[in-house]
Amino acid sequence: MRERTHQADLCVVGGGLAGMCTAISAARHGVRVLLMQDRPVLGGNASSEMRMWICGAHGENNRETGILEEIELENRYRNPNTSFSIWDSILYEKVKYQENITLLLNCTCNDVTMDENRIRSVRGWQMTTQTWHTVEAGLFADCSGDSILAPLTGAEYRMGREAAGEFQEDIEPEQADRKTMGMSCLIQARETNRHQEYIPPAWAYSYPTDEALPCRSHDVKTSNFWWIELGGDRDCIDDTEEMRDELLKIAFGVWDHVKNHGDHGAENWALDWVGFLPGKRESRRYVGDHILTQNDVRAEGRFPDLVAYGGWTMDDHNPAGFRYPGYPTIYHPAPSPFGIPYRCLFSRNTANLFFAGRNISVTHAALSATRVMATCATLGQAVGTACAIAVRDSLSPREVYEKSVEELQQTLMEDDCYLPWQKREISGLTRRAALRSSEGNPEPLRNGVDRPVGGKDNGWTGLLRKSWIEYRFDKPEQIREMRFVFDSDLNRKAHNMPCNFPLSGNDWKAPETLVRTFRIEMQKENGQWETVRHVDNNYQRLLKMEMDIRTSAVRFIPEETWGSQKAHLFAWDVR
Repeated sequence: MRERTHQADLCVVGGGLAGMCTAISAARHGVRVLLMQDRPVLGGNASSEMRMWICGAHGENNRETGILEEIELENRYRNPNTSFSIWDSILYEKVKYQENITLLLNCTCNDVTMDENRIRSVRGWQMTTQTWHTVEAGLFADCSGDSILAPLTGAEYRMGREAAGEFQEDIEPEQADRKTMGMSCLIQARETNRHQEYIPPAWAYSYPTDEALPCRSHDVKTSNFWWIELGGDRDCIDDTEEMRDELLKIAFGVWDHVKNHGDHGAENWALDWVGFLPGKRESRRYVGDHILTQNDVRAEGRFPDLVAYGGWTMDDHNPAGFRYPGYPTIYHPAPSPFGIPYRCLFSRNTANLFFAGRNISVTHAALSATRVMATCATLGQAVGTACAIAVRDSLSPREVYEKSVEELQQTLMEDDCYLPWQKREISGLTRRAALRSSEGNPEPLRNGVDRPVGGKDNGWTGLLRKSWIEYRFDKPEQIREMRFVFDSDLNRKAHNMPCNFPLSGNDWKAPETLVRTFRIEMQKENGQWETVRHVDNNYQRLLKMEMDIRTSAVRFIPEETWGSQKAHLFAWDVR
């Protein structure tokens, strides 16, 4: 068998959204990254193999931005027919063609080499090439969900539910146990223009009446059947294969019920896809310098080192899953947003180990709110950005907290990650300039808050082709970069991908609120205005443009959106 050795600054294990955002953010800040993923596709629970939609913070204008929003907007632009193959390709290209990333797909991490309490290398088996890959790196990030590096390295971790008295969490059981939330095999259906017969396999379970599916909504037009869930009362790692077999029996039996037992409005619907790889909600959770608890969540998590936020309810699924006769989950209230501190993202006892995703340092109760994928993606971007600081300054993960956490926060906000209760620093050139516009008040564009918050819009709205914004300087200045944050409709309701395929189709497109076409003008010495940049097909929220102009004044003129009658943006910085 072949042996290959790779050198990297950072090795990321696990290519779900958390691992992807860790790798991309670190690479964009100059870190040499190797991402090891044990599947043929990226995206984890969001990929075509599992097809769970991306959920995140509840509430107005709380949608997660940064790299995740970039990916979702790319999908809305390029995938109008909501093809999972195109979605997979977008996830793939974001990693594969990102400078500074080496991608190993179909490669399963199964060994490590330690140097006292530091990881020196990890080893993985790539089944497609029958090759052993060894990755030597200074930093490691476990984004594998099941925390494979924990048992291999001796890093502290927890599994199961804490006793209520350990952290005074009133939604936890009196006695600690090993129970978790379960795993699901989802199903998807497609509507056609004619009757569709369904013949179940002989091994599928039978559910002849609605009473056989108590408290389980199964409207084919709206449900993704997330409640087809097992494994929380078993070992959610060791028993995965057995649970998968049971989940398939349930999944095909549920569709038999929808089609053949009662009128469920599914006459013309066909079973289009069944997941054979269960999507997991919970397994091992690392122990960091801070363990986020139910009480931290309820108190809004206003930590000085917050680097991400959640906003999903504490959505605690019954460990028995499908076999529990009552409603399958309890939605314990949680504020939105609530902060998540950096100290939850690195190991307490393994010196060079980060983690991001559902395996961060939280109790079971807090996990029920932090485990959803949009939150996990922002945690990944925070870890990748922290790695960049650590590599640049030769710091350990803990030393980043001690010396550079404010820089970490500012860098994240610069990259369009929203951090509640924080303000982004504005460049000196932007602050010094006189800012005016043809209509409205443009000052919010440099207030350091790049979305509506608490009833304040924090943006500027203007007419297309008629309105302008202008920065004017006391003397000619060299401008090398411009940064824009446009309105991508943070309150849009659609998920990243659909849960079914109706005959009418799923009309995915760029949000109407985004500015599509605009121009930048500079004022020449004779007072005339000259167009120096024309952008005619923008579909992203965050846009950074390199410039090389010297002028005493610049203007932004919006020309076209993707549908809105007016242009709306939250930031325009000049540097």
